[in-house]
This record gives sequence, structure tokens and C-alpha cells, in this order.
Amino acid sequence: MALDYSRPSRSLLRRCAKCHVITHSRLGTARLKNRISNHRAHDRIGSTWLEMKITDVEVTILSFAPEKPIADALNLNLAWGDTIVQLHTDEGLTGIGEACAPFASPLLVKAIVEKSFRQYLVGEEPFHRERIWEKMYLSSLRYGRKGVAISAISGVDIAIWDLIGKATNMPIYKLLGGYRDEVRAYASAGFYQESKGIQDLAEEMAQFPKRGFTAVKIKIGRDPAEDVERVRAVREAIGDKVDLIVDANAVWNPRTAIKFANRIEKHNILWFEEPVSADDLEGLATVTSKIDIPTSTGEQEYTRYGFRDLITKRAVDIVQPDVVTAGGISEAYKIAALASAHHLLCVPHTFTSPISLAANLHLIASIPNGFIVEFDTTEMTPLRDKLLRVPFQIDHRGFVKVPDGPGLGIELDEKTVATYREDLSIEQWKEAGRSLRIPTRAMWQAPPADGEIAGIP
Repeated sequence: MALDYSRPSRSLLRRCAKCHVITHSRLGTARLKNRISNHRAHDRIGSTWLEMKITDVEVTILSFAPEKPIADALNLNLAWGDTIVQLHTDEGLTGIGEACAPFASPLLVKAIVEKSFRQYLVGEEPFHRERIWEKMYLSSLRYGRKGVAISAISGVDIAIWDLIGKATNMPIYKLLGGYRDEVRAYASAGFYQESKGIQDLAEEMAQFPKRGFTAVKIKIGRDPAEDVERVRAVREAIGDKVDLIVDANAVWNPRTAIKFANRIEKHNILWFEEPVSADDLEGLATVTSKIDIPTSTGEQEYTRYGFRDLITKRAVDIVQPDVVTAGGISEAYKIAALASAHHLLCVPHTFTSPISLAANLHLIASIPNGFIVEFDTTEMTPLRDKLLRVPFQIDHRGFVKVPDGPGLGIELDEKTVATYREDLSIEQWKEAGRSLRIPTRAMWQAPPADGEIAGIP
């Protein structure tokens, strides 16, 4: 029965035990209506959910080995993996997250989360997410600060946000503030592959505009002279109306990167990703100041502390924290805010699984300085295409909808999880030879020594 807001409801003429508000006719119709609405919100959320506690933490490792591995300038991907973090609560809700530690054994993440972090999680309230984050970070300082430990924190933090969203019946991007409900996507492909020539690359990239994408990204970094031709061929294949991004995966020195950028500038490059080593901050700043193509980096950086110098020294034009590696949604949001304060764009790196895509989508949808999301369009892998019961789709305009369900707004396909689950100990992995399925470094041509131009004509 609808309430008559012109008269105070008798059931509400008392102090609410949840919101401690007394309603009265003298409040006026508008104020009474607002307080009744707030009171109803308490009933929808439930005070017990606001006080729910974490009872267990579980890390699940998935693995899939494709028939034809792909490679960037530095690494050969022999397997696709996904490390899923799940937090269980006394209210029956389960939060889902992902921790990505590229080219490291996922067992490291599993050990950190289930053994080291468990004591800081079980018994805690998910709504105390900042306290939980600090406890994990401070407890891992001696072996963390960057790398696998921060990836482990990321997975837990994402799962906590998923729990908060489910408890409040709100999608994460709206809890963060909400800025947009759809995000433009770019097709991330164009990897190196055995017997794949420049013409094959051009044909691969030409299909994406037909599928609605208005931007694409390709790999460079092996041979600068050949890479100039790769860029030329792809630009010709996709036409002038589609944005083109290039990614060197941090293998070049500044001189090579600058000369390469000058050679491809005429092809209207949207941005030049990871032109130099992630450890060469001054070199990156030099490249950024010397070329007209915007630079980007961040997938190998961690936490607001790592991004602080990158941003304040204006070493880059676009920052690229990855929610599943940089510290989770909580930390990535702070990094985006720091970038915004310096008038820099934030375009998260997103390339592991649909859980990562969901988490990064929620971040981008909540910030004003984000505008596009990376969308994996490499050859089919079941961990990308079948892990969710409802996969992500790109519409005819090249946009992807941000999930509007509670939390991340996604649901795992349990059959896919069971099929590709790796329930092995470290010793069993060694006995089964499973370590060979972990991505390993490829023996590509070494990056040029400082001062060399690596054969760019």
C-alpha cells in the first residue's frame, strides 16, 4: 500500500533503531518523504549485512594452453591463466576478485592470500575496506610494495568491493560516484606469432572496425624497422577514421623510441604505450617531451606511491594502472584522482580475464579522466569467452555496457571454472610438468644498447 505523504505514517512516529531518526508531521511533506525513503533503504540493505563479517578466503587457479601461443616484444604467452579470489561471509554473500601476477606462478598469489593475509581478513567487516587494505600492505612491506604481493592485495580488494556492492544492492561504479554507464572499447590484438607476417597482421586488424571497434592496438618492439612497416600496413588496413595504438612493452631505450615515434607520427597514433623500461623514469620523461605522440605507461607500476613520481614529474601523458595488479579498485581510484589533479588521462591496462575487465570498467565508469577500455580480441580462449555466464559484448558503436548488477555485476560459469581449475600443490605442479604452462620469456632479439638506433632507416 502506498504511503500518504501528506500525513505522517503512524508506524514511523518514533525513533528508528537503525537510523536514529524521529519522524513527525511538523517536518513537512518533502522532508518526511525523504526520511521515509531513507528508512526503507535500511530495510532493503539490512543492518546485519552492514555488519557482516568475512569467514573464509579462497583462491582458485585456472589455466588454459592455446594451440598457437602469442608473443609481445618480450614475452611468449604459452598459457592463459586466471587467479580468482573469493571472500565468503557469515551472511552467505561471496565476493569475487582477481589477482594478476603476469609471468609468475599463481601459487605465489594463492600462498600470500590464503596463508599470509587470511589472519587480516577472517573476522573483518568488508565495509572496513581501507583498514583491511592498510593491514595487508603494511604486513607485506618486507616482501611486497610492488609485484606479486600488491597483486594479491588487488584480488582481495576487488572481492571486498564486490561484497559491498552486493550488500547494498548497488553496482561498484555508482558506489564510487558514477560518471558514465558505458565505455568506448579498443580492440587489443596484433601480437607476434609464429609464421604470422605483416599481411596477416593487416588482415587480422581489418576485421575489428567491421565489428564496431573505433580503435585498435598492435604490438611493436622486436625490430623497429619491421615495426614501422607493421604500423603502415595496419593503418592502411583499418583506414583513417579508426584510432591506432602501438605498444612496445617497455623494451626500447629513449633514443630508439624517439626515432621510431618520429617515423610513425604521420600515421596518426592515438598513443605510444610503454616506449621504454618502467624503471627508466627520466628516459620516459625525455621521450614524452621530445615526441608529438602521447605516451602511456603503468601496467608494470604499483600503488599510488609508484605512480606518484610518474605523475608529478609529468613523465607520461596517460597513466595505466591495472586494477588487478596496482592495488585493487581502492588504490586505482586514488591513482586516477592523482592523475586528474595533474590534468592527465587515466586509461587502465586490462588484459587477463572478464573479471579484470569488469573491475576496470567500474573504475573507468566512475572517473572523469577515463575514456576508453582495453578489450582483449586475441584468438578465442575459454577463460575469456566462457568464464562468465553472460559474456561482455561490444555494440555497433564500439562501446561496452558497464554491468549494472550489484557489485561487479558478473556471475561465474561454474562449469568453466571446474573444467580449467588447477588444484595442485607446488610439488604436484612440478611432478606434472605444469610449470611449463606458465608464460615464460621469449628469446627475441635483445633491446638495443643505449645510443644505438636498432636499424631504423
